[in-house]
Amino acid sequence: MAPTVLGIDSSTQATKALLVDAETGVVLEERRAAHPDGTEVDPRAWLDAVDEAAGPLLERADAVSVGGQQHGMVLLDAQGEVVRDALLWNDTRSAPQAEALIEEMGGAEASVEEIGSLMVASFTASKLRWVRDNESENAQRAASVLLPHDYVSRHLAGGGEAFTDRGDASGTAYYSTRTEEWKPELVELALGRSLDLPRLPGSPQEIMARTPGGAAIAAGTGDNMGAALGLSQSEGDVSVSIGTSGVCAMVSPTRPNDATGSVTGFADATGRFLPMATTINAARILEAGRALLGVSHEEMAELALASAPGAHGVTLLPYFDGERTPNRPEARATLTGMSTSTTREDIARAYVEGLLCSLADGISALEDITGTAAAGITLIGGAARSQAVQQIAPAIFGRAVTIAPAAEYVALGAARQAAWALSGEQEPPTWELTGSRTVEAEPTPEVLGAYRELKERTADWTAKG
Repeated sequence: MAPTVLGIDSSTQATKALLVDAETGVVLEERRAAHPDGTEVDPRAWLDAVDEAAGPLLERADAVSVGGQQHGMVLLDAQGEVVRDALLWNDTRSAPQAEALIEEMGGAEASVEEIGSLMVASFTASKLRWVRDNESENAQRAASVLLPHDYVSRHLAGGGEAFTDRGDASGTAYYSTRTEEWKPELVELALGRSLDLPRLPGSPQEIMARTPGGAAIAAGTGDNMGAALGLSQSEGDVSVSIGTSGVCAMVSPTRPNDATGSVTGFADATGRFLPMATTINAARILEAGRALLGVSHEEMAELALASAPGAHGVTLLPYFDGERTPNRPEARATLTGMSTSTTREDIARAYVEGLLCSLADGISALEDITGTAAAGITLIGGAARSQAVQQIAPAIFGRAVTIAPAAEYVALGAARQAAWALSGEQEPPTWELTGSRTVEAEPTPEVLGAYRELKERTADWTAKG
């Protein structure tokens, strides 16, 4: 009987668990449990969710791995108890702290040379500094800091020493992608004192622990690294994930170095790198448009497709909740170009085009920093199921786009990592991905041009004007 593996995605919104055939990658069973809303969450809720979603499948698995939302700060005291609610990746309160830490590390270029990325409010170190500045008692109580996936993995192991992987670690701003090791002095810089950090694997496929039932536990990884594994991405391939956040990620053999902060130089889960351009606003852009127009998502797509490219002059800069790429935490959305003849169809089109233009900028940034043209672009994520997104994307991106079949790619990637650890082979198992299709459209560079002009004009605009 073929071995089975359990892949878990502990995301912002939910825990998703897939029981998978380790040899073929065929999903045998899938379960899900919701997480609380908010950018500040009691991490113990994730443990309840993983028990609900993955618990009934765990006894059937030979190995398990967790992919989790990146950057989140889980502070524990000396007894391993939660010190305060976790601050998640999309909590931007620590933007001033991120800027201060960059300067204290010697400026943008010095910071990027060490940690691989220009720090922003999403990164864990900035959240540690925020705690130091605003919650001195919690800063003193803290004994260790974990990422969300580390916290869930340790729970599955029944406690014991925490562990993580280089992929998720590279989003903390206290891991060096240059030397491939923790930099405890950067934790001390951020919090004012040292903390215990999770153990790193000697190889990507190392078995880090076992469940009480004996199943092997792989190192796990960040959600974006997990998705790259789930998609079986090769060097130069770009995935564009349109979920709570928008993520453009390219698998690269070389360590990127972008002092502007447009591209983060994360490590991946295989020993390579995963440069990414990430937006805070993604699927929520379509949700905002749908709510404004009072229609369903399907009706929103129909309205958008009924308008013309360029939405008859209407352009949306979709920074509803601030933005990370570009780094404008105080920005807000701008809708411009409306006239008395503007229709609901035009508004819907502008929202879809605004989303895709934001992602097109992410793809361009990856190509510029890596010096590599995208070998292929694959759309994934909940909002990628929109007919308007699928049909308009190749026009905005100016090239063909592959629509991946609907699947839980982070959980699938975690399962592939678990199967890799179980096999002990040098490379992850080869799992065939079926059901993809390619979409093409006439390029509309003028739409992207109007968007970029608006982005430039509003560079110094904030919520206060």
